[in-house]
Amino acid sequence: MKWTRALEDYRLYLRLERGLSDNSIQNYSLDVHKLINFLDVNSIKLSPLDISEETIQQFIYEMAKSLNPRSRARLISGLRGFFNFLVFEDYRKGNPLDLIEAPKTGRKLPDVISTEEIDRLISAIDLGKAEGERNRAILETLYGCGLRVSELVNLQISDLFFEEGFIKVTGKGNKQRLVPISFYTQKYSNIYLKEISPQLHIKKEATDTLILNRRGNKLTRTMIFNIIQQISVKDGNDKQKIPHTLSQSSYTHL
Repeated sequence: MKWTRALEDYRLYLRLERGLSDNSIQNYSLDVHKLINFLDVNSIKLSPLDISEETIQQFIYEMAKSLNPRSRARLISGLRGFFNFLVFEDYRKGNPLDLIEAPKTGRKLPDVISTEEIDRLISAIDLGKAEGERNRAILETLYGCGLRVSELVNLQISDLFFEEGFIKVTGKGNKQRLVPISFYTQKYSNIYLKEISPQLHIKKEATDTLILNRRGNKLTRTMIFNIIQQISVKDGNDKQKIPHTLSQSSYTHL
């Protein structure tokens, strides 16, 4: 079996059996690509069925020169998953990473910002522009409901159950959960829905999408990142406020 075939089968397994997102699949594939590149550079002619623990150790030792302990642990975990798949499918007898230990990294505390910083961030939004109300709804929903950006960009109007006080969120692996939504988050979402959205020329495929760009289409994760970074610059705080920080702050404050 060639590496390309093994990797294609693994990607298909991650998508269909594990239900992982494209981003997660890409990350897992990157770990295997690094190993393949190492074999090519060093002219090592071993297939995924033949590669030994010694060769894997040699690869990890080489990668350790440029990776911190957390990244090395992530690499080892990714490769272990790939070879577990090959064992599970009866392509291999054993996993060459079974006896390779990942470095101890400890537990990293999440980055958070204070409630005062969040209030200041929201206050920096220019509500004189039409997208201002949209941006306030973005920040209020990310923080108020503790959503990931991917969950926010895919949030549908039909997922909003304001009278019952919750929203339906589709997360990683298409798993759904019900999330409480506060009065204030409902208030600013309704302002955006009733006053701003009707002014847009909404694309047919985005008629049920909650957050839209100025062209009436769904926002991307990168767009939301840029929006928050621009607002962060305006509020005069040097601390980088990536969207993930808002959801982490939400959980921490709760």
